[in-house]
Amino acid sequence: MNMSQRQNTPSVRPITDADVPAAVDTLARAFADYPYTRHVIAADGHEERIRRYQELCLTRIGMVYGRIWVADEGRAVAAWAVPGQDPSPAFAELGPILGELSGDRAAVCETADAAMAPYRPKEPGWFLETVATAPEAQGKGLGSAVLIPGIQEAERAGCPAFLETSSEANVRFYERLDFKVTADVQLPDDGPRTWCMRRDPR
Repeated sequence: MNMSQRQNTPSVRPITDADVPAAVDTLARAFADYPYTRHVIAADGHEERIRRYQELCLTRIGMVYGRIWVADEGRAVAAWAVPGQDPSPAFAELGPILGELSGDRAAVCETADAAMAPYRPKEPGWFLETVATAPEAQGKGLGSAVLIPGIQEAERAGCPAFLETSSEANVRFYERLDFKVTADVQLPDDGPRTWCMRRDPR
């Protein structure tokens, strides 16, 4: 491998406490104008609500019960829920806070969740909770690089991997990683079109 190849290969590793501020910043900026979060989180103070929501989900749920990888010092991050870990206690504790962060969109958030529920997997698997690349770091292959460890771990365990996305461009991106659309859902209350996707182990 020559020097330019080494520089072009993103360094991906499990998240550490030191990565949290950069990872939260990446998630907050990437989701500030995402169709699903626009739909389920109040417009007033929207970006600060998103930041707090992502911080709680990352530190209190993902880092405790799931698996998270970062690339480029936190400018890309992917968080997975994994089989055999039950984050229900954390969700029970955080529920009221997350509800407050939804603000006047709390009821819409519940309706959207209920609309997606029938299409969610019933079997154990790896579920992509969130993935983001900082806007200024996009187009460098960081998004796929930070996803690959989770995909490979699911593959090694013989588990399917699942995700949901409210972006048609994202659907094409995930298809390149061998995910296939399993449902195409128009969310109620003028919500965004949302796709469920699945990748089976080879």
